[in-house]
Amino acid sequence: MGDTDDIDRRGGERLDDLDDLLAERAIRQVLARYCRGIDRLDLGLVRSCYHDDAVDEHGSFTGGPDDYVAWVGKLLRRYAMTMHLLAAPSIERSGDVALVETYGLSFHRSRPEEAGDAKLNLMTGFRFVDRFERRASREWKIAHRVAVTEWSRVDDEPGRWPVPASLRHGTRDATDPVWWLVPELGLRRSDHDDTDTRGGA
Repeated sequence: MGDTDDIDRRGGERLDDLDDLLAERAIRQVLARYCRGIDRLDLGLVRSCYHDDAVDEHGSFTGGPDDYVAWVGKLLRRYAMTMHLLAAPSIERSGDVALVETYGLSFHRSRPEEAGDAKLNLMTGFRFVDRFERRASREWKIAHRVAVTEWSRVDDEPGRWPVPASLRHGTRDATDPVWWLVPELGLRRSDHDDTDTRGGA
């Protein structure tokens, strides 16, 4: 009887470990999808990262996901490109709820004619402190995000190196290689809002 109980216990622990790994994988995928949506200006992809009743406290903005997407879309279109780099997240889970803390760096760059505008040319160190929840759909999504700014500095024009035209530039439309390189995946930009999305990195 004791051996059977021990086997059952070990089997339960393995299932818990597997659930932890699957949860962490799903949460990491949401974080990566958010950055792709922001940097490729695919607002539908950004929206898919949030539960419908989520709250995002993001700089001067606090509100729900639909209002956040509208707000950040206008903000992003002020830049020629953005790039968000995330470090490995710290994920602490309790059942269907997780605290996820992610350190990151963001780069924002204007079009050449606005290179002297500090507000449009900056690098920022930040943390995303997120409450993730897995609900009835069994999908992990953001339920509450607090974006914490740690530092910011100007990406000054004299420090730039012009990227040669012969090199491929990232785009904010369907011509970016992320959408067409592996057609077997069936990836495509969302139809959320494709207005004025073209821009280079």
